[in-house]
Amino acid sequence: MEYQVLAEFVRVLKISTSSTIEAPLLQYLSIMIQNMDSEHAIYYCLSNDYVNNIVAHPYNFDAGDLALYYVSFLRAVSSKISRDTLCLLVKVHGDVVVSFPMYTEALKFAQHEEKMIQTAIRALTLNIYNICDNNVYQFITTPPASIYFSDLVSSLRKQCLQLDALVNSSEDKCTHQRNKDIFLETDKIVDDLFYFKDMLSVGESRLSRVVTQNLLSLLILPLLLPLLKLGENKGSYNISAVTSLYIVSRLLQVVGGKHLINGVAGLLLYHYMALCQRDAIATNGDIAGSIGDASPLLHSLNDINIKVSDHEAEGEKEININYLLQHLNVQTSSNSHFDGSPKDDNVYIERFGIFAYLFSDNHSISLASLFLLLTLAENKDLEHFPASLLGMSQSQGLMNNCESAFLKVDGSILVGLMPQILKTLLKVLACQPPVSPPMQWHTGWFLRKLLQCQGNKLTDDNIHLFNTSYEQSRECLQKELDGCWFDHIPDTIGHEWGSCKKALELQFHVKDPLFTLELEICQQAIDGNFNSCFAWERMVDAVKDQESLAGLLSRMLVSGIFT
Repeated sequence: MEYQVLAEFVRVLKISTSSTIEAPLLQYLSIMIQNMDSEHAIYYCLSNDYVNNIVAHPYNFDAGDLALYYVSFLRAVSSKISRDTLCLLVKVHGDVVVSFPMYTEALKFAQHEEKMIQTAIRALTLNIYNICDNNVYQFITTPPASIYFSDLVSSLRKQCLQLDALVNSSEDKCTHQRNKDIFLETDKIVDDLFYFKDMLSVGESRLSRVVTQNLLSLLILPLLLPLLKLGENKGSYNISAVTSLYIVSRLLQVVGGKHLINGVAGLLLYHYMALCQRDAIATNGDIAGSIGDASPLLHSLNDINIKVSDHEAEGEKEININYLLQHLNVQTSSNSHFDGSPKDDNVYIERFGIFAYLFSDNHSISLASLFLLLTLAENKDLEHFPASLLGMSQSQGLMNNCESAFLKVDGSILVGLMPQILKTLLKVLACQPPVSPPMQWHTGWFLRKLLQCQGNKLTDDNIHLFNTSYEQSRECLQKELDGCWFDHIPDTIGHEWGSCKKALELQFHVKDPLFTLELEICQQAIDGNFNSCFAWERMVDAVKDQESLAGLLSRMLVSGIFT
């Protein structure tokens, strides 16, 4: 029966020019296919090119809901095909797939303005990716079909630009409204990131390679490369540093994957790895020992081209990433003030690239760069050599003994800079006038994590800074005793203590780097309200700030860090 119905539908479509006929026809087909349980019936539906003829029919999608019915039909078909029946929907010449109508027609709706249609197309593509054979994968991962992946990354890049515009907007919006707008925009970005993660989770090497290379060459590397140059504040797409750092951190958290993790690590640590290789060659005459681990990581970047802005041509041009990195490396090595080798006290004379941002006057950039470095350092897919440079151990035993996997390693960049990083964080807490309460909370979170992982005690200077911040926080809370909400302070203390304790103890891998964008907004402007609502928020912030520092102090006392 299904066989005869499809033949009749194809005949009707050929003589039809009205969506009023096509829409119910596609709806009926979708329902019929969704309810098929017999493999025999599914085989008949897909045979004799009936489905391909229905798919390739020249519909007019300009009016009505025809596009939604059409995409629903495509999704229904994709949910029923298997590796054995997929061959019925493709056209081959020899062993080469030359046409896959359902896939190519579906991709035309990939950027449709209707979210429901976008979701259906993504479900369809994942259905196909999970059942493809070698020949179909070859078709999908080579042009023109593979352009879909670069278009996806380009669309994600546009969303990142929109996010950055919101973060740096000059419109007179209150902080709460801007945070809400930013949350909605980041939610869209994270949805796209999970789609990329789903594609990588298929586990097919060719699919993973084309997705990873597009993410690296069209998004990640152009965002990060300009940030390696001291004094640069914007990436290749004119995106601010804090937004770039957020995007890459969130991408590594959500998408992950060995190639992405080590690609980012190779870029950020390129100069240091090159220095290690240079020193090894100068000392031993060849690359030996653990230094040799850097070679594959460095060479893995050689075949990647990135698109960067070409101001003269008023467009974009492709440049080999290895050429840019070598040029940057020579430029930095020629700096007579730079010495990449650790000194006796394990401190670098000059901080290069992202490590310079750790000590930025912009506190949100400082925390964003630290978050990205720790995201890399704690990732289990990070290769041994960059992990040793960052001062992290991938030993599961060590990870079980410590909440983080920090381990002091001779020559580690992060460990060498740790005394300065801790002092910088404490200066933020103790600065006058005080930074915003959210800045204090997140700075305290980083401080607790680093102290807990390092196992070091604070120096006298650092103890003085912490005492100063604690005293300032106590004074702010004391002032609220004269405020209009003073009688609610005891209840607020009891209510907020649990949430403050939970926030301080939040595991690193579940912390959303969105806080870096919220901190950037807090630094740009403060709402000029002095009504009772503002007074209430100020009182709650004072309580939370005092409780956060008290919680931090108690943890340090228990750990023996603060004596």
